[in-house]
Amino acid sequence: MRRLLAVTALLTMLSGAAGCSTGGTADGAGPAAAGTPPGPTGMPASGGVAGGNATQVCAAAQEASTTAVRTYVAELGRMLAAVGAGDSRTAEAARGRAEAALAGWRTVLREQSERTDDPQLKTLLTDLGTEVSALGADVEAIDETELDRLQQRLDQLCAR
Repeated sequence: MRRLLAVTALLTMLSGAAGCSTGGTADGAGPAAAGTPPGPTGMPASGGVAGGNATQVCAAAQEASTTAVRTYVAELGRMLAAVGAGDSRTAEAARGRAEAALAGWRTVLREQSERTDDPQLKTLLTDLGTEVSALGADVEAIDETELDRLQQRLDQLCAR
């Protein structure tokens, strides 16, 4: 029962993070189009991403996050269903796909961190990559609070 509750909480949190990552309005403009909201430092949230290639870096990081979270959540669901059905082969295959989604996400975060010339964004992507590295297919070992906090920071720093 504890594992089921942990999975439910994780799926809810990760699904919410994926939704936040793709933010925008019906006209395709993001929050920054209506005005620049203040960021955590009091500067406009887009102030950290206005210069250099940060806009492209943010877009790539957020797209990778959305894709990885969707795949990760789906594969964890498949894995748990297979475990419940006693199908260890399917469970292991789903675990492998979940871990591959995380590996791909880490790779993109690392690449984008190296690519950006924005120090705040570089640090955040590095931190997020470290947190993603700690994730695995063990649902009870996931620190969803820290992952959610980092995702929120990325969303604020990369406000569109």
